[in-house]
Amino acid sequence: MASIKPVLKYVIAGGLVGVFILHPLTMVIYWFEFHVQESFQHTFWTFITEPLVKAFRGEMIGMTLIFALIGGSLGLAAGLYHYLLSRRNRIINQLTDELSKDLGLLIEKGEGELIELKSSIRWDLKQGKVNKGLEDVILKTIAGFMNNRGGALLIGVNDDGEIVGLEHDYSTLKRKNRDGFEQHLINMISSQIGTALCPLVQIVFHKIDAEEVCRVIIKASPRPVYIQRGSEVLYFLRTGNTTRELNVREALAHIEQRWPKR
Repeated sequence: MASIKPVLKYVIAGGLVGVFILHPLTMVIYWFEFHVQESFQHTFWTFITEPLVKAFRGEMIGMTLIFALIGGSLGLAAGLYHYLLSRRNRIINQLTDELSKDLGLLIEKGEGELIELKSSIRWDLKQGKVNKGLEDVILKTIAGFMNNRGGALLIGVNDDGEIVGLEHDYSTLKRKNRDGFEQHLINMISSQIGTALCPLVQIVFHKIDAEEVCRVIIKASPRPVYIQRGSEVLYFLRTGNTTRELNVREALAHIEQRWPKR
């Protein structure tokens, strides 16, 4: 019941706006439209107040009720939008909180068929510079998860489970923050895997010991997923704790098994 109260407030507020603002304003416009000559013979105050007063006379009760209904309907629409938006935000916050609870356990468990750990998406910690080859490894992992049962890619965590954070990656981007990181990652997926498959990916950020970690949740794809690199079309599959490229024969066999023709 408590969740409905904000909607009712919007309905009431909308009804009041309809009665005390929309209706009188309409009367002023109507008066000016059909009494344009008379309007120039009145003072400004009379021109404004006379139609306003008429808006609240007894003979206008029907029109008043109509505007109350219009305003209430607009308030209902605004209230429902606010309610759904608040509900969506609550769900997102709950999801984020829930994901935070098991992140440490996932890292401790280490890499497996459903988990992959990566230090970064483009900053090579060993070479101390940007390495575009790391982006290829990230995309290979995402495609491999999509072609299997899905999984989670944790970025900002090295193979030993040590939190290294995302600051190095941030520093290489135009927008040096979470938004820039997420945008860059989505652009990578869109350009080489396909824009249509981006909805299979959810990106969540966590803070652990003052360091940020990105959790990429990947759903299994309803169709085969390929990576386009120039003229090459590559097929990857997550098997055990690794992601490997399949040759043509292996890829066709897996596709036939994973997505049998009906």
